[in-house]
Amino acid sequence: MDYEESLMIKIAWYYYFENMTQQSVADTLGISRMRVIKLLDKARQTGIIQFKLRKDGETRMKLERGLMDEFGLKDAFIVPSSLNKSMVNAGVAEAASMYITERLTENSFINMGYGDTPSRVLNNLATMAERPITCVSLTGGVSYYLPDTRSNVFNAKLHLIPTPLLASSKEMADAMRHEASVTEISRMITLAQLTVVGIGAMHESATIFKSGILNRNDFLYLQMQGAVGDLLSHFIDRDGRLIETPLEERLISTSLDKLKALQNVIGVAAGDVKINAIRAALCGGYLDVLITDDRTASRLLGLETDA
Repeated sequence: MDYEESLMIKIAWYYYFENMTQQSVADTLGISRMRVIKLLDKARQTGIIQFKLRKDGETRMKLERGLMDEFGLKDAFIVPSSLNKSMVNAGVAEAASMYITERLTENSFINMGYGDTPSRVLNNLATMAERPITCVSLTGGVSYYLPDTRSNVFNAKLHLIPTPLLASSKEMADAMRHEASVTEISRMITLAQLTVVGIGAMHESATIFKSGILNRNDFLYLQMQGAVGDLLSHFIDRDGRLIETPLEERLISTSLDKLKALQNVIGVAAGDVKINAIRAALCGGYLDVLITDDRTASRLLGLETDA
């Protein structure tokens, strides 16, 4: 073993195992800080220093990178799958809340979509935020943006589209869209720092069906038209294309074209029943970031096929 290799080992020990700063190592060994930096770099290149992630962490990182490469995402964040399927939404919503909190700046605001998971994200954000957050609704349907009654603290200022999600007629929807209070919210949407959307499945558990906004006949009709899921209650086919139906004419919701034009759109969704819907949203290019669980990620990448 030559002198330089011995010195690299000594520097690595002080820096990584004794938690000394680079300057402290330099002072202890009587060499320059720049020399310490260069030898730490060489130690990594030659294998003297080797980094190893815990196996579960390595697996999740590979899944995240796989999603980013496969679907052109800016980022992906994966949480462990829950053994309790009813806890899937809660888990990804909590992860999304922490992800968003770290990226919020002062005076910024968030666009929030419709559905159970975005509602959970909003309530989490509003209870953990140190300062009030400002949220803008992307759809009508006021109730899903209001505080969870179980929340003791709701530190958020809400700007809501003051309409139902689905109007009684096309004419009524057109009139509502042109109301000053609605157009004002629409203008705010383009200025948000982040946008959070859920992804609905063609399944009886979907919020839009559970809430009674759409019935079983609507559900069957949409399936016959090729719908695999929805974004902001706009139903899309397997390639992420909007399905034009009479329901679409009555919908009070930010358009998919406008959604695609926004920066930093975060999709928050997981679960076996949502695989086709999530894949469609990704193929349509609506998302910049996906927050999901490892089982869902594996199935999106074709690494796991059991439902």
